[in-house]
Formats: sequence, C-alpha cells, structure tokens
Amino acid sequence: MVTLEEFHQDFLQSIFSDAESRGLLKAQAFFENVCEELVAIGDLSTNYTVADYNKKGLEVYGYDYDEERQIFSLLVHHFNQEDTIQTLTMSQIESKFKKLKSFFMQSLDGLYHQMDSAYEHHSMSYNIHDYYLKNKIKKLKLIIITDGKATRNLLELPAEENQGIKTEFLVIDIEYLYKIFLSTHTGGGFEIEVDLPCLPIETNSDEYSSYLTYLNGNLLVAIYEKFGQKLFEQNVRTFLQFKGNVNKGLWKTINNRPQMFFAYNNGITATASEVELNGQGNIVKIKDFQIVNGGQTTSSIYAANKNSKLDVSYVNVQMKLSVVKNKEQQNIFVQDVSRYANTQNKINNSDFDSNELLHKDFKEYSRRVWAPATKGSQRRTHWFYERVRGEYLNEQAYLTPSGKKQFELENPRKQVIDKTYLSKSENVWDQKPDIVSKGAQYSFAEYSEEVVKKLEDNKLAITEKYFKDSISRIIMFKETEKMVSEAPWYDGGYRAQAVAYTLSYLSYFLKSNNQYLNFSIIWEEQHLPKTLSNIIQIVAEAVYENITNPPEGNANIGQWCKKKLCWDSVKSLNLNLDISEELLIDTEDEKYDKREDKKEKKIISDIEIQSFIVKTPKSSWGNLSEYYSRDEIKSSVSLMQLDILNKYSLGLIPLPSVKQSKILYELYENAKKDGLNILHLE
Repeated sequence: MVTLEEFHQDFLQSIFSDAESRGLLKAQAFFENVCEELVAIGDLSTNYTVADYNKKGLEVYGYDYDEERQIFSLLVHHFNQEDTIQTLTMSQIESKFKKLKSFFMQSLDGLYHQMDSAYEHHSMSYNIHDYYLKNKIKKLKLIIITDGKATRNLLELPAEENQGIKTEFLVIDIEYLYKIFLSTHTGGGFEIEVDLPCLPIETNSDEYSSYLTYLNGNLLVAIYEKFGQKLFEQNVRTFLQFKGNVNKGLWKTINNRPQMFFAYNNGITATASEVELNGQGNIVKIKDFQIVNGGQTTSSIYAANKNSKLDVSYVNVQMKLSVVKNKEQQNIFVQDVSRYANTQNKINNSDFDSNELLHKDFKEYSRRVWAPATKGSQRRTHWFYERVRGEYLNEQAYLTPSGKKQFELENPRKQVIDKTYLSKSENVWDQKPDIVSKGAQYSFAEYSEEVVKKLEDNKLAITEKYFKDSISRIIMFKETEKMVSEAPWYDGGYRAQAVAYTLSYLSYFLKSNNQYLNFSIIWEEQHLPKTLSNIIQIVAEAVYENITNPPEGNANIGQWCKKKLCWDSVKSLNLNLDISEELLIDTEDEKYDKREDKKEKKIISDIEIQSFIVKTPKSSWGNLSEYYSRDEIKSSVSLMQLDILNKYSLGLIPLPSVKQSKILYELYENAKKDGLNILHLE
C-alpha cells in the first residue's frame, strides 16, 4: 500500500509538473488541483470558483455556494512545498481563518465597491453581500487547504456565529487528501450511521446483495444536510439534475397528506459498498452511500423542509439499497443501476456508458500508443490516462525501485491526464465554451453524453486516430493556458474562461471557412508549431477583451461566460486570421467517429491478440527480437518488454498470458509503424 510519505512526494511532483506545463505558480496549481478534487468527491459544489484576493488583513483564493443547502464557503491555502511533511501550527491556522473571516465581514459591508469588476474576487464579494441581504446564507464554511499536517485538536475547531450565521472551520491537510486517495482505491469512504428496519432480498448474485427499507423525511434531510453532493459523486448526472425547487405534486403531498407520501412516491434507489446489521437485523451503518435514482424526491423533501418550513416527520420514503460485493467495480455498478432504475425522467444510456466504452477504450490506447520521441531523445513515452483519480500513483505501489523508475520514464508526470482535462479540451474544440465555464463536472457530463451518443447512434468505436488527436488538443489547451498566463495584456482574472473561448473561436473560425486543423503536426512534435501559437495569441487577446467587457446588465463576468449569449458575442468577432496551408488538412475524413477500414482495423480483444501471437511463426518473433536489440532502438522499450520478447522467441514461454500477449502485440505494432513488418520477413 502507498504510504502517506509516498503519497506526499508524488502529490508534490504532480503539482510541480502541472504548474510548469500550464504556466501557473506552484501555489496556484496546488490550490486548483485540490479544489477540483474536493468538487469531484462532493466536499465543494459544482458552483466552486477560483477567486484570488490578497490584501493586508484579507486573504482568500476561492469560494463556493451550495444553493441547495445555502452554504457559502471561503477558501485559502497554506502551501509549504517542502520535501518533508510540515506541521501546521495554531498561529498559522488562526491567522488564515482570521483573514477569511475579515473578508466575509467586510464583504457584508460592501467591500465589492472598492474592487474592479473585471476580477473574480469582485463577484465573490458581491455575492456574499447579495446573498446575505436576501437571507440566503444559512452557514459559512471557512476552509484552509494545506500540504502540511495539522494535529487532531486543530482539525476539530468549534463552530461560532457571525452576524447570526453559523460559521464552521475546516482544515484540509495532507492526511485528508491521503484518505481521499485511499478511499478511491481501497473503498474506505464515508459512513452513515442509521437504524433502519430492513428486508434482505435473495438475489442469488455474486455481484451484490440487496435490502428493502425506508427513510424518514427528517433522516433524509439530515443525511443530505451533512453529506451534500457526496451522495451523488459517482453519478454526476443525478446531481446536476438536483434542483432546489419542490415538485408541485410532492409539495402538495408533503403539506396536505404527508402520511401518504410512501404510497404515492416511487422512492429511492441507492447503492453502498458495505452495510452493518445489528442483532435485530436493522441496518445501523451504510458505507459509501450513493443515491442513483430519486434525486428529485430527495431535493423536494429537503427544500420543503428547509425553504418552505414544512414538517417532514410524517414523510417516509421507500428505499432499495444494493450493496456491491466487488468494491473495484462499484463505480460501474452504480452507473448500471442508475441506467436501469431511472424510469421517472428519461436519461440517455450515453450518460452511463462512458466508463464502459469511451474511457475504457481511451485508457487502453493510452497504454498501447507510444508518443513520438522529442528534443533529440530516443526514448518514447506514453500519455497516462487516469480513469480514476490517483491511478498513476497506485500503479506504482508494488513496483520495485527500478521498476518504478522505469514506469516514470515511460509515463512522465507531465503526460498524466484525467477525464477533466479530456472533457474540457474536447468541449472547447466542439465549440462549447459556455459549458466548460460552468465547471469541470458539467463539462465532463456534457462530454460523456455527446461523444458516447455519437458512438452509440452510429455503432462506432474510438480509434487510435481519435486518441492521438485528443492528446493533441490537450497539448494545445495546456500551451494556451501558459500563453494567457504569460501574456502582457492578461490582468490576472478569468484565465480559464479566456482559454475556453479562445480555442472555441479558433475551431469556429476554421469550420466557418471549411478548414480543418491537422492535429498530426501537434502529435508528431508534441507541442504547438510557432505559426499556430502566434494565431492563438492573436485570438486570445481579442477574446479576453470581449469576455471581460460584458454588455450592460451582465456585470458578473463569471456568470456571463456561462451563457450562450457570451459565446454568440465572441463568435461575432471579425478576426482576419491567416491560417497557413501547412497547418491544415484537406478533409475531415479521419474523425474519431469513422471506423478504420475493416482490413486495417486494430486487433483489440484479448482472444484476438493471443490468437495472433500464437499463430505468428517463432522465427518472426526472433526477427523482432533482433530489431529491438539494436542500440538505437533498445532505449525505446523497457527491460521487461525485451525479456518477454526474447523468452517467447526462444520458446521459453510456451503459451503467453493475456498480459504477455498484449506486450508482444504492442512491440509488433510499434515496429510496424517504424516500417518493419515481421509477417513479411519470412
């Protein structure tokens, strides 16, 4: 198992790499990465926004507003960036919390009047003032994020009241982040203590066990009050549909005939990784509780109680609870249950198939496809795709020191990507900057729905061409971030929106002129050609000027960028871009949604690969072994790969395993790309 110290080292290196590739300060990269993680697990809502404000006695770097629970959060960081884990002191914590609280109090008094409206912190301060006047802040959370370690007594600070608002203090330290990592890979997530009578259901399945039970309205309100979006983290689409309005029919039942709610409502479908029963057969503990169907029911009961002040003590909701026996398959199980359970509101299969199709295929290509060697190096590398956060570190957990070094050489940190980056870079090129500006979770949900829908509708498959082009768009996205950060005209606000709208405009401009960017140029060089960088800089400056000067009535730039009208405004820019022919291709006939010709179709199934390996003469594998033994080629493969190839060519491996077969096939494919076809060497 990965230790806390190992996690800390890997975490720091990933932050340093991210900062360098995106042109950010290390502290910025640290804060953004941690906050994205907190959004992903439900500690922050999808409304989280970066907002940097640092004046004497005031310090804040981001804010969040949970509309459903009316919780306003202010965040600050304390980034040590030391090789060893530092201990956070009481004075450091008190100083940070004091500055956060001062910002909140001054914002209540109209601090935003002293700020430039072109910056995110203006919106942050204005929202505090506005929500407070409208009585929309029921709780204030002040949060410190640090790579240090806080002692237990500093993590459990008592709540207090400020201006009649309950104020809670939270320290997210390195141990907290480590526990998130462990919960992702070992199933050690959050627990809910209950006392629910239940009926065990005989499923005759090795995959899951199931129970029928019910939740009282007050209990459901309390559970959501405490855990919020954590209850939906494995089913983002459910949470995005979770609104704070009471369904009229449900409100009528709750208000007039609450005792009939159980009979009228279809109830909740939920999953868990584990449950604990007491001696009476009641469920007393639920681990990793996830609501996969019944979001509207949960939302309506919560809003009826909190907003309409209705009594929900007589409301009871039936619940079907499925407990996943194979914890490694829990996420896929949740998606499958959600697919088949949701009957009240139609949700496309594409919302759930992404793990099974898109990301599975993308992960396979990331393992199989070698990126070209660059800058005179002979070593080829992979772009490592994290289907699950922390996968990069977890895959190294049981490697020897030499094996870990080899892994990191073949999978450099700067080439680790996740679904967030993939969805953002794809959505902006698909001309959806307004969606990307809504946040990572919205972006990912939109991407999964649209791309997988195309695949399903046309019975198509992700190809190697799509993988390479997607990586090229990620390279373009990252380098554009760096350009904007370093540009002389950039004032320091709304960088993420500027990048999204810049690349969307470039895509729009090309499409309007029936031109298609040749992403193969980016893939082969692994960076943007100078001519393309110059064009992007021209677009970025014009776009930034446009989005930071919204029309009257849209003073909040962050909210303006989330609107389709903003995109319409950017599209109206009349930029005279001169795109050189060398950057273009004639047609778009190699898009991901067109299968390769059957004769050229890649062999992807385990059985097909093993069959190919066994049927190919041993002498051909001997020729391949000689090829990879050349000094100029040897550095491009690992010792483990060479060892398997040599042993198989010598007959020392009679029947290769699936894993060995995939390694042999990968070596064959890479040699073929270099012009060597072992099938034609006899």
